[in-house]
Amino acid sequence: MKTKSPLTALPRRSFLKTMLAAGAAPWFVPAHVLGANGQTAPSNKLTVGVIGVGAQGHGDMQSFLTQDDVRVTALCDVNRRNLDRARKTIATSYGKDEVKVFADFRELNADPSIDIVLMALPVHWHSIPSLDAILHGKHIFHEKPMALSFEEGRRVRAAVKKKGVVFQFGTQQRSDLKFRWACELALNGRLGKIKEIQVCAPGGKPGPTYPTQPVPDYVDWDRWVGPARATAFNVEKLKRDNHENIAAFSLGMISCWGIHHLDIAQWGNGADATGPNRIVASGEFAKEGDHDAVQKWQVRYEYTGRAPLVFAHEGTAGFDHGIKFIGESDTVHVKRGTIASPNENLLRDPQNKYDTMPITLPISTHHTRNFLDAIRQKRRAICDVETALRSDTLCQLGLIAVQQGLELRWDPQAERFLNNDAANAALQPRTLRGDWKLPVV
Repeated sequence: MKTKSPLTALPRRSFLKTMLAAGAAPWFVPAHVLGANGQTAPSNKLTVGVIGVGAQGHGDMQSFLTQDDVRVTALCDVNRRNLDRARKTIATSYGKDEVKVFADFRELNADPSIDIVLMALPVHWHSIPSLDAILHGKHIFHEKPMALSFEEGRRVRAAVKKKGVVFQFGTQQRSDLKFRWACELALNGRLGKIKEIQVCAPGGKPGPTYPTQPVPDYVDWDRWVGPARATAFNVEKLKRDNHENIAAFSLGMISCWGIHHLDIAQWGNGADATGPNRIVASGEFAKEGDHDAVQKWQVRYEYTGRAPLVFAHEGTAGFDHGIKFIGESDTVHVKRGTIASPNENLLRDPQNKYDTMPITLPISTHHTRNFLDAIRQKRRAICDVETALRSDTLCQLGLIAVQQGLELRWDPQAERFLNNDAANAALQPRTLRGDWKLPVV
């Protein structure tokens, strides 16, 4: 059995103090090692492991790379091209490529040197690695949507509460001033009583039937498919805007895009801790091709004591992309980059300025920074797991209502449909392929 010397067993900061006290200080200690000039000492940096460094994961990782008090130390992906690009980005940021690379997320999650896991895999992979990471005690930045089923998301919530870790959902619009402003206007009655909230997001993307192609050597296709049903390889399926429209891997744009705007609608409706009680929907699925997720939809959610919410795909008559809070006296429409009202004076009035009205919402100007601050301050992030699941549930309910073609009654406290066994069965996880199982919480 190997034994550590007394010095090598010390934390970095204690080691330096011991050296200095003994008069054996090194000739030169860089300022950043001691945390001088506002920099964070390496011993105080939070370490990040990234599971999934495709398009979304790479972008999220770059946001972590800009933060001085964290260090990305590990990557996991089954696509070598994704890994190669991520390693180059890390080398550019840190001056060298010092990062562990894992092919199996379970090995990354079990690494005791990692504090945080950023999970940004394709949707069908969201719950298993996240649950495993949380149960290993990792704080988690969890890309949206929660999962392919409500029950998977519920288990993630249970795991977060059990382990007491910090959870941040990838609904970055909560860290955008314009969305917060629109919600504060609605909550403070500056639009009059809210009559309806309209939400509009891109619909599905039609696609071809993909021919089978040989699997290239840079991707482990069997692992990429993982718990989903077996499907033949085609390079187009690796692309996000394609696999998010394939039902084996995703719920479609009703979830992947819809969650962003539905989350803001929940926020401005004061519904973060609850949900609707009645859902009516209609929709369409493609008649041919591999893009078999829902293509078009219109869903109406009715709440007790809150405004009804109507969610439709782009191209639906009377709907515009974004979130529109329609009040008895005024309307505000918000989307990425823009907040507007037919009443030009509404947004100019100093009494309607954001963060100054009686009801003010939590402030975050940087989603990653908000997450890191929550870890260090031991508090909830701007979009914690309870909020995330409540918003994500709207996507699940909407799709089930489209599939059932019936009016559905939902109990937001019990989180079950009333008197509908088929709808409740749709809340459960799909059958997982092979030996993959959801971790037990």
